[in-house]
Amino acid sequence: MGKTIAQKIFESHLVDSPFEGTSILRLDRVFCHEITTPIAITDLADRNRDRVFDSTKIKAVIDHVTPAKDSKCAMQEKILRSWAKRNGIKDFFDIGANGVCHALFPEKGFVRPGFTVVMGDSHTCTHGAFGAFAAGVGTTDLEVGILKGVCSFREPKTLKFVLNGTLREGVYAKDVILFLIGQIGVNGATNCVIEFTGPVVDRMSMEERMTLCNMAVEAGATSGICLPDMTTVEYLWPFIKDEFASKEDALREYRTWADDEDADYEKVSEFDLSGLEPVCTVGYKPDQIKNVSEMKGTKVDQVYIGSCTNGRISDLRVAAAVLKGHRIADGVRGIVSPATPLVYRTALEEGLIAIFMDAGFCVTNPTCGACLGMSNGVLAEGEVCASTTNRNFNGRMGKGGMVHLMSPATAAATAIAGTIENSCFFKG
Repeated sequence: MGKTIAQKIFESHLVDSPFEGTSILRLDRVFCHEITTPIAITDLADRNRDRVFDSTKIKAVIDHVTPAKDSKCAMQEKILRSWAKRNGIKDFFDIGANGVCHALFPEKGFVRPGFTVVMGDSHTCTHGAFGAFAAGVGTTDLEVGILKGVCSFREPKTLKFVLNGTLREGVYAKDVILFLIGQIGVNGATNCVIEFTGPVVDRMSMEERMTLCNMAVEAGATSGICLPDMTTVEYLWPFIKDEFASKEDALREYRTWADDEDADYEKVSEFDLSGLEPVCTVGYKPDQIKNVSEMKGTKVDQVYIGSCTNGRISDLRVAAAVLKGHRIADGVRGIVSPATPLVYRTALEEGLIAIFMDAGFCVTNPTCGACLGMSNGVLAEGEVCASTTNRNFNGRMGKGGMVHLMSPATAAATAIAGTIENSCFFKG
């Protein structure tokens, strides 16, 4: 019987199988940020184990609340900063060099096909876009990963999604993943890997694939994953060009991770997305969705464009194309947070920041703050936000607030209208 990409990665990284169905895997990367890692760091220090398995394989960033908004946040950052210095973590990204982890780390070339990646963050599944097995873990697993470079997993089953057709104008990767979550529900992929394949995925950029994989966890998946191809090679080429004689050589090696033709899946589902319309969430779960056309006229108080889901340069370009020449509606707060310093700089050089500011948006530094209701865009009770983030549960962006998840294009159009609106209405 052939193997899936997830099975191949598990087999190649297997260190031990202490119990039936349990695999101890060697880790290629351990990612860290200032919200979950300080707890692990402190516990390791209390156990006289203040050390790391390999300082070159650990990458750390301050990104969730940056700069610090209070003394508690400042202390979390101090703990991470001091630990990185003590343990010689070269790839530590502090204030000024930092960005949203799941945008910054791929941008730095830290993830490759076939890698195993863990982080104390549920959206670590983003990195599966590169053909890696990437999963969020709890504090204990994070500690073991930091100390020993291994992590224990039950081998997940694979759900294969074949995405057929051609996306309509105004429909983006965010609409696709929201639609898919709506089809299978928030528990539809529990303890599984979702493998995204098909013509729609083949035509997607790496940034779009990251959007797909980023929200796999919202369907309960352990990880999302895309098969590596020439798009993957092109994105990684600045970082791997000294490792391969040519892009074709890189592709040949990376294709060894592809599924075997006779691989066994838990389930294969095919979707024709040619008729898909822009969608957004309506309730407090990401599987509660409606077409944007059905939500037309729903008033919003705030529009947020950013996050590890949709804060990359392609997202800002899409939103700016809708906003150009328009002003946001009276009574609407518009906030845009470029995901990394490079995204910010590129947007500045391309004139996108000026478009956002001319439209009336507040442009912030890279941060996760608003997404989880900690800073830079927290909602008041009863307020409604149109957001390009990934979670909409009750209180996510502020106690008593309502969050409608949508694409950057729909969010930009909504900012102009003051109510939920299709982006095609404003594109000239």
